[in-house]
Amino acid sequence: MVYGRLALSNGKKLPLEVLRSNAGYYLGTMTENGPFTRESEEYFRKEEQARHALANGQWTQKEYL
Repeated sequence: MVYGRLALSNGKKLPLEVLRSNAGYYLGTMTENGPFTRESEEYFRKEEQARHALANGQWTQKEYL
């Protein structure tokens, strides 16, 4: 399992997931209260593209929140 690096730097060990916003799909983390971090620089047009990027490591890690 891959955990969100920005989430870890903010005290939470949360798995990376494909999430959706108005801008598109992205890789990020969730808590019980909703989205916590956006970890990917990229937004993806389709959920399948985001899942593929996560599975294959073909995405860019954001450095800052």
